Amino acid sequence: MIQLVKGTKDIYGAEVRKWQQIEAKMRRICETFGIGEIRTPAFEFTELFVRGVGETTDIVQKEMYTFTDDGNRSLTLRPEGTAGVARAYIEHGMHNDPQPIKLYYISPTFRCENTQAGRQRQFHQFGVEMLGSYSAAQDAEAISVAAQLLEEMGVTGVELRLNSLGCPSCRARYNQVLRDFIGSNLDKLCPTCKERYLKNPLRVLDCKEESCQAVLADAPSVLDCLDEECTAHFEKVQAILKEMGIAFVVDPKIVRGLDYYTRTVFEFVSDGLTVCGGGRYDKLIEECGGKPTGAVGFGLGIERLVMILEKQHGALTEEGHTDIYIGSMGEAGQIKAQALTWQLRKAGIHAQADTVERSVKAQMKYANKIGAHYSMIIGESELAEGKAQVKHMESGTAEEVAFEDLAAYLCTATEQAE
Repeated sequence: MIQLVKGTKDIYGAEVRKWQQIEAKMRRICETFGIGEIRTPAFEFTELFVRGVGETTDIVQKEMYTFTDDGNRSLTLRPEGTAGVARAYIEHGMHNDPQPIKLYYISPTFRCENTQAGRQRQFHQFGVEMLGSYSAAQDAEAISVAAQLLEEMGVTGVELRLNSLGCPSCRARYNQVLRDFIGSNLDKLCPTCKERYLKNPLRVLDCKEESCQAVLADAPSVLDCLDEECTAHFEKVQAILKEMGIAFVVDPKIVRGLDYYTRTVFEFVSDGLTVCGGGRYDKLIEECGGKPTGAVGFGLGIERLVMILEKQHGALTEEGHTDIYIGSMGEAGQIKAQALTWQLRKAGIHAQADTVERSVKAQMKYANKIGAHYSMIIGESELAEGKAQVKHMESGTAEEVAFEDLAAYLCTATEQAE
């Protein structure tokens, strides 16, 4: 038997229905914020992610699915969503449209990393990108989208953590201060951090090793290296969030795992897990070949969100529903049942009929299993009279209904039940 590839998952039945509800909320919230959908290709030229995400990141160094096509071109399956949106913004001349451009995506994403709870090699990411503004107000708006989404999803115990990495000059200044600090404690760090600290010392702050975290507890704060303009930007973001009533804490250790971030970075955390995160990336469009463009966004892993929701509210068991099950006896009854079912479905009624040629008893057992609200059986006498008994499955009551009146009867019964 050919099985699933490690790090992938089939989503079906009650689980996929719950996913559809989650995605519907995401789309509805984006609509209220004036955010339109974008669908970028599942693979891009590898150079886009090397330049956009950053050569020293774990994603580029260790986690990308990269292959060479027949034209000897290096292509990579999408490891994150922002770089593809940046490429599309440039390629389609979106900078000529009224700014800001606000886009969202719900896309499968691919990273070759160790699988664990809420983390797959193919995972699904909801992301929001807002391009064309350098204002702190845009940062706050992006954060408010994530805050509203998590609130409406019912995620509890959420904490918003904020930080600022400053502009490239601030970041370079902090890199040097941090590099000096790490260098004086190098013997206490893990081998990976020893390798990272010269190329990109910010990555050391991401390390989860306890020994490294103990050292980094005393690391200098990036906020002490911000210039006046970057400090004012960060303070304005905080002021807007306070006025919105969105609670937060400032956490100088947040740096995020991608090199393109500038100024504001943020994470929403629940039960010790990062639900979503993002920040400002004012240099990414330029890095990908476009004109200097302010931008901010965030990403949310849907698998991680589902895991947290199940932990907090129990298993996702959203079942579908069937308005009526039409059973049948004999070939003529089955033919009529199929025709009636089709007519009901065209009227928007959730109808099912037998296609396995079960016995009548087995058909009624099946109707119970799928949770049908009503059922009816079509046999010779029903065909002759053009009507049948429609049974309410829960109460056991029944009423005779003509075939041509069945759709109207069910619509009225459903409205009364609601």
